[in-house]
Amino acid sequence: MKFKSQRIAYNFFAFSMLLLFLQICYGFIMGFARIGMDGLHEWIPFNVARTTHTNLLVVWLLSGFMGAAYYIIPEESDRELEWPWLAQIQFWSLAVVAVSAVIGFHFGWWEGRKFLEIPRELDYLVVVNVLSFIANLAVTLWKSNRKTTTSGILFFGLLAAALFYLPGMIHDDNQTIDSFWRWWVVHLWVEGVWELIMGGILSFLLIKLTGIDREIIEKWLYVIVGLTFLSGILGIGHHYYFIGTPNYWLWIGGFFSALEPLAFLGMAIFAITMANKGGRNHPNRLALKWSIACSVLSFVGAGFLGFAHTLPQINVWTHGTLVTGMHGHLAFWGAYACLVLAIMAYATPQLTGRKLYTHYLSEFAFWASNIGMVAMTTAMGVAGVAQVVLERRMGMDFLAVQTEIEPHFIGFLLAACLFLSGILAYIYMFIKSGLPRQTVGEIYE
Repeated sequence: MKFKSQRIAYNFFAFSMLLLFLQICYGFIMGFARIGMDGLHEWIPFNVARTTHTNLLVVWLLSGFMGAAYYIIPEESDRELEWPWLAQIQFWSLAVVAVSAVIGFHFGWWEGRKFLEIPRELDYLVVVNVLSFIANLAVTLWKSNRKTTTSGILFFGLLAAALFYLPGMIHDDNQTIDSFWRWWVVHLWVEGVWELIMGGILSFLLIKLTGIDREIIEKWLYVIVGLTFLSGILGIGHHYYFIGTPNYWLWIGGFFSALEPLAFLGMAIFAITMANKGGRNHPNRLALKWSIACSVLSFVGAGFLGFAHTLPQINVWTHGTLVTGMHGHLAFWGAYACLVLAIMAYATPQLTGRKLYTHYLSEFAFWASNIGMVAMTTAMGVAGVAQVVLERRMGMDFLAVQTEIEPHFIGFLLAACLFLSGILAYIYMFIKSGLPRQTVGEIYE
């Protein structure tokens, strides 16, 4: 830990771990409901569990991104965070908003717009929270004498994520128009500006972990940013196929969605090439493993599986089925969950001074969670294909099909248990690392 203000990152990381665990709990509630074991329905109906599950995903990832930024920006700009006190207030306000939203969901306090369910009153608090976060980073970078491409890409990714939250606050009674604006948030986050955040954090990690010259690594960032904007912006069209928008979105969405895997492929090649060329044997190999897993699984989940079902000729059958869930689970896990876990694996030993990355439980956490997630998405994919054939092609009733695919969810739950064991091991090692050091010292490499 080079700067005292970097300690604030620990709070965001710890909050991320708490929310990740809660997200998995709600995932299990839905998983058991899928096989007919819905004993909690009176207290937590399926739609409440699903809403809570997806929104916890968004918040724990955002909390992880904020923690990453508060750790990376001071180090990249070579100065303390401008307003550490504001970062503390911003953390607690984020926690209040998240807890209020989760509790509110259980009492029907929501907007009912998928992924953006939090009530309008909390929307305004989110905007204030994020603006204070962006202002803190902006002033820190502005007053710094050291400007890097890594910090610049990370900052503008976070800034763009904040700006693209605003279209989601546009409400329209027409469902098509309302959905049009909603996808400006959901798609342009996960398949647009979040990729800039991903590039910035990956760049920082690879510079630290591989020993490759900064200039070489940061040149790759320009390629990734170009591919992201080339494909990601108009790739939003694959969400407009069947919601009542004009037919030209079929070919716009189809063409640019086909290009979207290029950005994730660039990420994978970027990370693997830098890791292979790195001449320095960094002791924290665990953080490097999480970084490589992020780049590879994001290409498979977000790139390949995304391409496989977003062409209009295929999507007309798979839209809204478990095939989409298969893609979503592996895409979010690879691109963003592994990214947050990678920066935590690197930053936590630096913050606490405890080098637990060689512990067998740390290795177990990596392999169990990744193998478990791949197995989960495989089970969901098989269930999704069966759903498409039975429901969309053969015309069976929706509920009858759900009964037919129940055995696949038994396999899903078994894989989820393996995944959970890995996450619990990761959380345990995070807790075992202890609290951040009170004194500032040199960063060990």
